[in-house]
Amino acid sequence: MTLIAPDVLAEARGLTGAMSGTVCVLGFALWLFGWRWHRFWIVSGITLAAGLIGLNAGRTSGTHVMAVGILLAVAAGLLALELAKLFAFVAGGCGAWLAVQWVLPQAQELWAVFLCGGLFGLLLYRLWTMLLTSLIGALFALHAGLLLAEQAFPFDSVEWAAAHAAALNGVAVGLVVLGILLQAASAPEEADSAEADEVKKAEEPAPAPAPPPPPAPPKPTPWWKKVLPGRKAA
Repeated sequence: MTLIAPDVLAEARGLTGAMSGTVCVLGFALWLFGWRWHRFWIVSGITLAAGLIGLNAGRTSGTHVMAVGILLAVAAGLLALELAKLFAFVAGGCGAWLAVQWVLPQAQELWAVFLCGGLFGLLLYRLWTMLLTSLIGALFALHAGLLLAEQAFPFDSVEWAAAHAAALNGVAVGLVVLGILLQAASAPEEADSAEADEVKKAEEPAPAPAPPPPPAPPKPTPWWKKVLPGRKAA
């Protein structure tokens, strides 16, 4: 299994330097801030994928291409956070399926492996999100970095990647592990902050009782009571 695919490098050679640099920066941001910005990544990724699927479906069916693409992208973007757990289940199941097939090619009953992987994907949602974002970001950054290096230095990135596949796999795995650790270190501690707020509220002194309201001023005597005989002015 080759993480840095020479075929992908050969197909992406037509990208400009600016586009390769943009992909590299995007991959680095995904690798470093995968969990911290996971809502942004989920919504933007699902919206983009749904828009592309809508454009393709509209082109094949002969309907209004832009209308189908935009409507499907908006609908998927609104449902993205609700669909995140479903995608985590599917991604966990597919990951477990591929891992078992890679280690044990003759394994049977892979549907049970898929279900177990999906359940672990739901139970370990935070860790699974960190793993996926770190892996995807590292692959984007490495592929784009090799393309940028090919434009800066005279060497063939496709042949070099094919000749050093094992070393590149080790670098990619190391970057994935490092990305998970960095994401865990930079992630906001939501539970700890909530507990700290509760402790702070408990330690605050009770507010002093409010002073009694001042007595209402006496109502002025109407002028007609002052003029009438036999009435005392207040």
